[in-house]
Amino acid sequence: MKEQTECTTILVGKKASIDGSTMIARSEDGGRTIIPESFKVVNPEQQPKHYQSVISKQVIDDEDLALTPLRYTSAPDASGKNGIWAAAGINAENIAMTATETITTNSRIQGIDPLLTTEEGGLGEEDFVTLTLPYIHSARDGVKRVGYLLEKYGTYEMNGMAFSDKDEIWYLETIGGHHWAARLIPDDAYVIAPNRLNIDEFKFDDPDFVCSSDLKELIESYNLNPDFEGYNLRHIFGSSTIKDAHYNNPRAWYIHNFFNPEFGGKPSDQDQPFICHANRKISLEDIKWAESSHYQDTPYDAYGDQGTAEQKKTFRPIGINRNFETHVLQIRNNVPAEIAGVQWLAFGPNTFNTFVPFYTNITTTPASWQTTAKFDLTKIFWLNKLTAQLGDTNYRVYGELEADFEQKSLAACHKIQHDTDLAVKGLTGKELQNKLECANDKMAEVVYNNTVELLGQMVDEGHGLMTLKYDLLD
Repeated sequence: MKEQTECTTILVGKKASIDGSTMIARSEDGGRTIIPESFKVVNPEQQPKHYQSVISKQVIDDEDLALTPLRYTSAPDASGKNGIWAAAGINAENIAMTATETITTNSRIQGIDPLLTTEEGGLGEEDFVTLTLPYIHSARDGVKRVGYLLEKYGTYEMNGMAFSDKDEIWYLETIGGHHWAARLIPDDAYVIAPNRLNIDEFKFDDPDFVCSSDLKELIESYNLNPDFEGYNLRHIFGSSTIKDAHYNNPRAWYIHNFFNPEFGGKPSDQDQPFICHANRKISLEDIKWAESSHYQDTPYDAYGDQGTAEQKKTFRPIGINRNFETHVLQIRNNVPAEIAGVQWLAFGPNTFNTFVPFYTNITTTPASWQTTAKFDLTKIFWLNKLTAQLGDTNYRVYGELEADFEQKSLAACHKIQHDTDLAVKGLTGKELQNKLECANDKMAEVVYNNTVELLGQMVDEGHGLMTLKYDLLD
């Protein structure tokens, strides 16, 4: 069984973003073993007509796959041995989905609606994108579809997931084995969701909040609400543990203070708000910095010189060796619908990679992003892993090289994207898709070559830093 991933989700409403787009982002993190990730388009004829989970052996009724599937992009595991794990993508109608964020639970709800065991069946992160994204026509549809699947088949793990279209972002969290809750993210807000149950305030009589039909009754019947007034789902169904204080809360605290320095607080604070507002409009570069962050300019930075050895290991950072794939699913509102969907994608540890803005109105992906399960330096995943592991040996030396590489690469991709947006005006159908695929290939090639150049620069800089050296030359 694949090690359960631990991720960091960031959501940005259309009035909170710099260009009026909706953006949902997540780093897909793994465990001690490397999990190679790929980039793939699933065309309608490739969508499974019969489905069985690999981990739980859950069989999906064919009637639940009978709808006409849409084409969609995905970021699946390269090996496929533990299932598809499609992770994230945008479908042909510009509906985006990212799944999943591993979240927490508590014994009270588990005693009422326990998680299934994998022997009992149920769905998990392996399944949700494949069973949902090709069949939805709005972000709200995504919530309804997942809610239906959870109630019918159940789940063996706690997960959060997000859906977006050009107007709305919805965030959904599973509760116990068969329950769930979701809320609409305000247009002017952002969310940072680490590995805890994140939804706090919940209004059962508001259409912007939806859930299992019996969720309120369940809370009342079993006396689950610890608060005197209102409903806070994190208090009711989530956790507030020492692990949260060290593993989850600090990530949220650090990014809240990046987006709004007046946020304040302490890294371990348990009641950091779910819905927040930045002191500026949020850009793609802001999200990349956040997903790459490791508590810079604090005593908790593993690469910094402010803290003690103990402080550097106190809190779990967002940028980490276990980042295997990170994405921002962007639905733009300032361009025609045919080019509105963009899947910004990066492979490997975020401290030494860059995003590439791939158009999603395509039928295939660049060859260098179609990852092989075995080490192969013609594939960007493995090249990024190599640069990150070398860079980690001396971040003070290699970090500036990476910063220059990332700015150079993002600038080149922005330029190609701007030029392509103009060049494809008036094009439709296959002619348009061909142009977008060519643009994707061009961006992939530029970033691959820039990464090779970065690696060469790191080798040059590192030559004189090797331990195995002797200064007296023959």
